[in-house]
Amino acid sequence: MVSACTAAPTFRVPARCCHNLSVSINAPVNGQVSHWFDGLPRPRAPLPGSRDADVCIVGAGYTGLWTAYYLKRADPSLRIVVLEARFAGFGASGRNGGWLSGLVPGDRERMAEQYGHDRVVAWQRALNDTVDEVIDVAARESIDAGIVKGGTLEVARNPAQASRLAAAIDAERHWQVDGIEPLTADEARSRIRIDDVVAAYLNPHCARIQPARLVRGLAETVERLGVDIYERSPVTEISTGRATTGRGTVTAPVVLRATEGFTTGLPGLKRRWLPMNSSMIATDPIPAQLWHTIGWQGRQTLGDTAHGFFYAQRTVDDRIAIGGRSVPYRFGSRIDRDGRVPERTIAHLRATLHSLLPQVADVPIAHGWCGVLAVPRDWEATVDFDRTTGLGWAGGYVGHGVTATNLAARTLTDLVLDRSTPLTALPWVGHRCRGWEPEPLRWLGVRGMYLAYKAADWHESRGGPRTSPIAVVADKIAGRPH
Repeated sequence: MVSACTAAPTFRVPARCCHNLSVSINAPVNGQVSHWFDGLPRPRAPLPGSRDADVCIVGAGYTGLWTAYYLKRADPSLRIVVLEARFAGFGASGRNGGWLSGLVPGDRERMAEQYGHDRVVAWQRALNDTVDEVIDVAARESIDAGIVKGGTLEVARNPAQASRLAAAIDAERHWQVDGIEPLTADEARSRIRIDDVVAAYLNPHCARIQPARLVRGLAETVERLGVDIYERSPVTEISTGRATTGRGTVTAPVVLRATEGFTTGLPGLKRRWLPMNSSMIATDPIPAQLWHTIGWQGRQTLGDTAHGFFYAQRTVDDRIAIGGRSVPYRFGSRIDRDGRVPERTIAHLRATLHSLLPQVADVPIAHGWCGVLAVPRDWEATVDFDRTTGLGWAGGYVGHGVTATNLAARTLTDLVLDRSTPLTALPWVGHRCRGWEPEPLRWLGVRGMYLAYKAADWHESRGGPRTSPIAVVADKIAGRPH
């Protein structure tokens, strides 16, 4: 479960917000949501007072907007209201790494033990197909999200990472992911000239996107279909038949929660999902002559098999955006302030980028930001709808939500409309898990887990051929997928 030019910023901050920033001419813009927004969007009107609807959706991120889209397409007569605390895409949908990938938001082995191998294979295939579904909808609805389906290049940079990469290739094939292409170090560097690559593979089921363009285009699309979106209308309580805000109550027989990392702020849900933080930086635009030394012509997304992994893309405007989880959790499930990220995190991500691509060492960092994603206690996402109460929800995508939100929305649509389909038989439908431990246990646990991963990565960098036992123990304690 996360930019502006330094010399001539393209990220335009309204004058009323400038007192919140501390930015010098040579420092990256920090916070103000993310690089993906080239200015804070003009907010839509808030809820004007109490009203009724057929369906009320809480949250105007990918999950909420995709659900509104498919419900309205399935039944144009439905009166659908979407309530959003800030603006569409304010959360993870407008801050993520822009990987439209078939990554499963959970542990396939563990889900297979509970629900059967064939159902998990169907889930994986559905996610892979959903990559193309999003691309097709964006084309049909004229949403320019900067989509390039170049696949994901996963790299290993030491022997232990290479052993995990080999295991990952075997796992993808076991789960019938087609098109996986193992690469030698030279073959990987012919695509992106990364320093110290040992091995790699290319997974074709991924596209690079510009996240904010997708979420804003989707919001405009559902409005054209007749969906009402009310921003600046934070929901304070969800109960059977209603969603309550400070501006009024929306009464509806169906109320769907699509609040992901912000779920912790709702009554009774403090420990349902952990709000995990992920941070990113983006460089200044990189000159064409420097791109010739880097490669990356296929616009693949880029990741590695380290425990403290990174994720990156070549952006629409020819920057490099790279992310990781330097400060993964704040005590008491506190949420970040409009994307502000510690300067040490920016320095950490800059160092990671420069270790991968020393060619860009002199390119300034333009922007740093962070976002929050949701992690269930068992690291498994869920989609559910209770026909008795009319309450439904989807989320807990553990950082793999850009594609999964679309699949979840189509599944929610089938559940709400009482349609029995292959989607409603997928293993995440109705999945439940226990809540997270109370504080300070969850803060100590998450902090300890990531300190262990940092130590494990250092240990593996010394050249050992196997995964560090420190990481193995941390995975078992945290219940994290391997």
